[in-house]
Amino acid sequence: MPEQHEPDAAGETPLRRLHVFNGGFLTQKRVKRILALAGYRVTLGWPGAEGLIGIWGDSPTAHRGLSVAKRTGATCLYVEDAFLRSALPARVSGEPPLGLCLDTQRPHFDPAGPSDLEDILAGAPLDDTALLNRARDAITRIREGHLTKYSGFDPLAPAPAPGYVLVIDQTRDDASVRASNGTDALFREMLVMAQEEHPGARIVIKSHPETLHGQRAGYYSPADANDRVTLLTDAVSPWALFEGAVAVYTLSSQLGFEAILAGHRPRVFGQPFYAGWSLTVDQAAPPRRQRRLTRAQLFAGAMMLYPRWYDPFRDRLCPLEDALATFETRTRQWREDNRGWTAHGMRMWKRKPLQSFFGAEKPIAFDRDLPDRPAMVWGQRDGPDGAVRVEDGFLRSRGLGAELVPPLSLVTDDLGIYYDPTQESRLERMVKHRAMLRPDQEDRARRLVASLTARGVSKYNLSGDLPELPPGRRILVPGQVEDDMSIVLGAGDIATNAALLEATRAANPDAVILYKPHPDVVAGLRVGAVADAATIADMVIENGDIARLLDQIDEVWTMTSLTGFEALIRGKKVVTFGAPFYAGWGLTEDRGRVPARRGTDVALLSLVHAALIDYPRYHDPVTNLPCPVEVALERLATGEIPHPGAANRLLSKLQGLLASRAHLWR
Repeated sequence: MPEQHEPDAAGETPLRRLHVFNGGFLTQKRVKRILALAGYRVTLGWPGAEGLIGIWGDSPTAHRGLSVAKRTGATCLYVEDAFLRSALPARVSGEPPLGLCLDTQRPHFDPAGPSDLEDILAGAPLDDTALLNRARDAITRIREGHLTKYSGFDPLAPAPAPGYVLVIDQTRDDASVRASNGTDALFREMLVMAQEEHPGARIVIKSHPETLHGQRAGYYSPADANDRVTLLTDAVSPWALFEGAVAVYTLSSQLGFEAILAGHRPRVFGQPFYAGWSLTVDQAAPPRRQRRLTRAQLFAGAMMLYPRWYDPFRDRLCPLEDALATFETRTRQWREDNRGWTAHGMRMWKRKPLQSFFGAEKPIAFDRDLPDRPAMVWGQRDGPDGAVRVEDGFLRSRGLGAELVPPLSLVTDDLGIYYDPTQESRLERMVKHRAMLRPDQEDRARRLVASLTARGVSKYNLSGDLPELPPGRRILVPGQVEDDMSIVLGAGDIATNAALLEATRAANPDAVILYKPHPDVVAGLRVGAVADAATIADMVIENGDIARLLDQIDEVWTMTSLTGFEALIRGKKVVTFGAPFYAGWGLTEDRGRVPARRGTDVALLSLVHAALIDYPRYHDPVTNLPCPVEVALERLATGEIPHPGAANRLLSKLQGLLASRAHLWR
C-alpha cells in the first residue's frame, strides 16, 4: 500500500510520515518542528515498503531503524545537527539545535558512498556569483564572531604563542570517527606525523568541547604531553588557534572544515565531507571525489544549500544569514552572561526585565558583591569599580519607560555610556570599527533603515493623530527631560527646552517651528515643561506619532534627543547644540562642543550598524529568547508584545504624582 501523506496543521502542505525508532525524535520539540517544516511528520508505527524511516546519524539507536528498513524495504532519512548548533553541547545544556542536516542517502560523515552533501559538492553548479558572494560574506562573519558548532567560549581567552602545529582531538568512538575507521592507532599516527613533518615545532592538541565538559573521553590525554606537546584543555576559540597555527592535523573533525575557511590546508587522516576537493592534504580521500572546489564553493554547498536552518522567532525555515543572526545573539548572551551578574541600585520594577535579558545562564544577584561575577549598574548610578553601565536601547518599547513598560532592548557599556560625551563609550569604538562596512553589513543596515521607515518604528512607538501642519520649511524641535543625564552631561550652553526653542527661532525667523514636548513631560512624569512654548513655536504638538511627524518635516534642531538620530535615518537635516552619540561623525551640523576624539566621518549606514545592530541587546517577549534587531523591530511594528499588568499601570500613575522625585524609580 502506498505511503500516505497527511496535511499539516494548516491543512495545506502534505507531510510525509517519518517513522522513528528513537525517542529523541518524539521528545525534542525543535527537531520535530524543523522536520515538519521540511515536509515530514514524525510518527510511530511500522512502515510499508514505500515508507520512510528517520535515523539519527549513527547513534546507538540507529540500528533499530536500519533493521526495520532492511526488513520492510522502507527508505531512510538520515538526520544530524547542522554545523552551527548551540552555545554548549546538547549533552551539557540540552539546548535545541539551530538547524538540521537531512540526507536521503547516508550521514554526511559516512564515506562508504555518496551522501546528498557529497552530491551537492560534486555536481551542483556552485558558480552563481550572488551565492558565492554570500558565502564569502558569511565566512567573514563567522570568523569575526568566532562562531563554531559550539560557541560557548570566551573569544579573548589567550591562545598559545604562535608557531605551533595544531592537532585536533575528537570524542572517543564518535560516529564520524568510526565512519573514517578511526582508532587509537590512527590518532597516535597523526600525532607522530605532526611531529615528524614539522621538526622542532611545538605541538598543541585541541581537546573536544564535550571532553572539556567531562561528558566524553577523547583519544589524547595528559599522558601525551611532554616538553614539545601540549594538551590544551582550556576553552579557546578555534579561530584564535587557527590564527597562530602553522599547520592543522585532523581525522574527521568539523574543525578541519573551519580550518579550511581560516586559510589552512589541513592534513586529514579520515574521510570527512570536506576531504578530496583539493582543499586538504589527504591520507585517504574517497577516490570518487575529483572536483576542485574553492573555499567559497565548499562553504556554499555545506552551509547554505545542504542544511535546513530554523528561525525560532518566525517559526519557519530560513537562509543561513537569518540563522547566523540568531546564533550571534545567542552566542553573545552566553559569552556575556555565563559567569552571572551582580546588579546594584536597580529599582524593583526593572529587576524582572533585567533577569530576562541577563539572567538566563545564572540568575542575577541584586545588591550583592560576588568577586567571581561582573557587576552592572543603571546609567550613571554609583556602583562597584569597573561596573558595566546599562541603559535603554534606541528601539525600546511600545510605551514609556516612565510608565514602567518593559524594554525590548538594553545597551551595556564597559567604557562609559553613549550619552556621556565626557569619556569614550563602547558605542564610539563600534562606530569607528564600522567605518568601512562589508557588503553584507551594508546591505543589512540598509534593509534595517528601509524597514524602520516603512513601518514607522521609533523608540517608544506612541500612536496618535497629528494635526494639519502649517506650510513652509518645517523645523521640528523635540523637547527633552531637562534633568535627564544626556542633558546634564552633553547639552552644553543650551541646556533647557526654552533656550533650545529660542535659539532655533533666532536662527530661523521665517521657518515653521514645531515643538513637540517629551512624552514623559506631557504625561507629568518628568520635568521640562515650557510655559510659553506656543509664543515661540508656530505649533506645539503634544501627542502624535513621532515617526509620522518626521516624515512631514525638513529639519530637526535638538540638544541631544534621540529624535535627531531617528531624523538622520529618514534623511532629514539635523542640527545639534549638544553632543549626542550621533554628532561629530560628519552627519550633522554641530553647533555645540563635540569630542575631538570622534573626528571621523562615517556613512549613515555605519552609524546605524553600530547603534542598532552591534551595541544593544534585544529580547523577544514572545519566545523569551535573545533576538536580532529585525525581530524586535517586527514586534514593535505589529504590537505583538505582552503589556504590563494593572499593578504597573497603578504604580506609574503614582509616579506622576511624584514627578519631582523621579530618582525614586529611575
